[in-house]
Amino acid sequence: MSQPDDRTRAFPAAGSEPARPEPARPEPAGPTRAERDLADQQTTEVHPVAPLRQGTAPAPVAPPPQPQTWRPPADQATAPAWSTKPVAVRRADPVGSLLLLLAGVAAALSLLLPWVPDGATGLELARRVVDQARTGWTGLFSTGLWQPGAVLAGGAVLFLLGLLLLVPARAHRFLGLLALLVAGAAVAGVLVPLAGRAWQPGRFDVGFWFAMGVAGCGLLGALKALLTGRRLR
Repeated sequence: MSQPDDRTRAFPAAGSEPARPEPARPEPAGPTRAERDLADQQTTEVHPVAPLRQGTAPAPVAPPPQPQTWRPPADQATAPAWSTKPVAVRRADPVGSLLLLLAGVAAALSLLLPWVPDGATGLELARRVVDQARTGWTGLFSTGLWQPGAVLAGGAVLFLLGLLLLVPARAHRFLGLLALLVAGAAVAGVLVPLAGRAWQPGRFDVGFWFAMGVAGCGLLGALKALLTGRRLR
């Protein structure tokens, strides 16, 4: 078998395409000069790490402070700024005042009425008492005029004390004591003539009954004001 000719190898046969050379592959582009200069200028700082000492433990972390509640010492007693004791209430005494005012009204009505049948009225007896007191007050006891005088004057004083009981106060015991003394004189001014007439109420007229009302209302009102204590709240 004959070998192909070299000329046949160099020239392709008629009707066949010539062989195309393979395209050259692009080589990877390397860093440019500017990039190499910038990379050379960058430096990395390395900080040395201190070696751990053997045998040492980390320091403990202190706990956060806890809120403290203030408490007073055991030997000191705490007291509020205001007083905790009960306080007496200022008030009036309407019941005692009403009784004393009634005693004064009864004394005023007795001035217009006779004390004994066909006898002098309370106003005439009051005039006799004033005249005798100007002459000599000792004659009031010898003539017996102190009795209507104690009732009529006592009724006026009890009326004024009844008005004072309407003034608010912690207690009205002092006024009650004064009213008791005045009412006691009025009671004596009623009981003495009643005992002198052998305890026979029929021998007296309407004015004397009002005089007895002065003594009774005055005594009750005085006891009410004297025995009523303070009201606390």
